[in-house]
Amino acid sequence: MKNDIKLIDKKINHAFHTDIFLLGKFKDGKYFWLEKASWDCGWYWGFGCIETYTNNRSPQNSKNIDSHQHYDTICLKNHESYSDEKHTFVQGKFMHTLYDSPDIEELTINEQEAWKLSDLMKLFYTLKDTAEIFHQGNSNCASDSVVNLKDEKLEQHINEILLPKIFSGIYQILTPA
Repeated sequence: MKNDIKLIDKKINHAFHTDIFLLGKFKDGKYFWLEKASWDCGWYWGFGCIETYTNNRSPQNSKNIDSHQHYDTICLKNHESYSDEKHTFVQGKFMHTLYDSPDIEELTINEQEAWKLSDLMKLFYTLKDTAEIFHQGNSNCASDSVVNLKDEKLEQHINEILLPKIFSGIYQILTPA
């Protein structure tokens, strides 16, 4: 396996009123969990949140979230880091799956499942952005957009049909057998 990552058991837990799926453990000893999708503000899906908790071994008994990041900050992009030698940020390698992260020690999914998870997460982010365009009518970069792409039927299809299919596929990968 890449980076000598150890495979551990899949687990589902509950913290702060939501189900969470164990993804793995960072090299610093912190377990990290993916939160279940939530329908937020009546018009979009919140998803991709990866949390660590103040009670590392028992998130349901945690007093607080220890760290919060998103799946696409760990995978699905080029990572950059600060070079003391060059006194600037330098581009790192593209991380396709959790197996590409040098910060991860253990995972609940094998490499094949990691590729499937990244594929589904990429689909989620793409469709979430598309639904937002159909909701607002544009990319919201300019106040006087030339084009209005507002389309409630397409927005509804993405939010009610397509994204729930993606969530289901992700939960299937992360749920213990």
